[in-house]
Amino acid sequence: MKAIGALLCLALIAPSLYAQTPADSLRLSTLRAATAVNDSRAAQLELLASQSELRLKNISTDLKPSVSIDGLAQYQSDVPSIGANIPGISLPVQPKDTYDARLSAQQRIYDPSLNARRSVERATLAESQARVKTALYSLNESVNSAFYIALRSQEAIAELETTITDLQAQLDVAGKRVTAGTALPSESNALRAEILRRRQSVAEQKASRKAALAILSDLTGRPIDSVSLLAAPDVASAANEARANLASLRSRPEYEQFARSRDVLDQTAIARRTQELPRVSAFARAGYGRPGLKFLSDKFDSYWLGGIQFQWTPWTWGASSRERQIAALQKRIIDTEEKAFTDQLRRSVEQDLSSIDRLESSLADDDRIIALRENILTETRSRYREAVITSAEYIDRQTDVLSARLARAIHRVELSQAQTHLLTTLGAEIR
Repeated sequence: MKAIGALLCLALIAPSLYAQTPADSLRLSTLRAATAVNDSRAAQLELLASQSELRLKNISTDLKPSVSIDGLAQYQSDVPSIGANIPGISLPVQPKDTYDARLSAQQRIYDPSLNARRSVERATLAESQARVKTALYSLNESVNSAFYIALRSQEAIAELETTITDLQAQLDVAGKRVTAGTALPSESNALRAEILRRRQSVAEQKASRKAALAILSDLTGRPIDSVSLLAAPDVASAANEARANLASLRSRPEYEQFARSRDVLDQTAIARRTQELPRVSAFARAGYGRPGLKFLSDKFDSYWLGGIQFQWTPWTWGASSRERQIAALQKRIIDTEEKAFTDQLRRSVEQDLSSIDRLESSLADDDRIIALRENILTETRSRYREAVITSAEYIDRQTDVLSARLARAIHRVELSQAQTHLLTTLGAEIR
């Protein structure tokens, strides 16, 4: 009677136990977050930021003076000369060997391309980081798969161990009958064989769960105890909300990547236009050589000069226009990729939506099937205790209950998995 009471209590509280989340259980959201941090590619986010910071510093150095040192020594076959002779005046003869050492400096005064180049670099960083986040997001499917394999085995183990407890209670009854001589040893042996078979099933489920937990441990980079419990995420309301807003959901990181790629093209186009604007810089040069600035002198001399330099390229022979056309075409390519990705997501969720509808209907039937099977088992248990039926028939009826309960447990896990897959496909958050 104690075994009967325990089974009845379990049947009443099992649904509420499934909905509860033990405080020390493993949550899917926690595992996914740990996986994203543990993956070696996560370090790329900081590395890319460091790269961009260095490039921005290089761009800023264009505002600082540029200094160069140059030297020249040459010999030429001929030099300018004055053929006429002027009485009383000795004209210098320019030497054929010349020397020059100079220090040059240049300072940009006005360059409209600097801010545009900074904007291009920041947009490029955002695009690169978006690509990394997209790659990391793909790990969620691996975590989901391993998590639900372990959860399914966990639920199956719980159901199997419950029925083993019941069979052991019936084995005690059969053992007393055999001892009293009112039953054959085959009654006890049939129960022992079934208990062993179900323990084999438990061992198989534990092995499957252990392998799945090992995968989760490797993905998250942290040890996971084999006795740790997995808690099914409460995703029903989130899945219903996502289902009602399928057309407007654009939370996948790929959409951010598409947007950042467009931004790179926009900023690059602006930077190209600034290259066509005038630029002004100051320059100065100091040197020592022969002939210096006095080109008719044959002596070494020091010199200096300075001024303002103006640069403008008003005509590019259509190159700028073609670059803008190239950027526009690239934007159209990104648009086609984004549309193809959206279409792919729409097709992907159809299977999840169908599975969710089927499993919700199945769970309602599962509860009714279990109630009927348990009523039959209750009657069968009473008849078995009265020695009206054999152990084999009792085992058959109890197996029917086990199959029904396993089906419900599996359907619950599959429903949660389908809802989670729907949210993951759409990029919605899972808590």
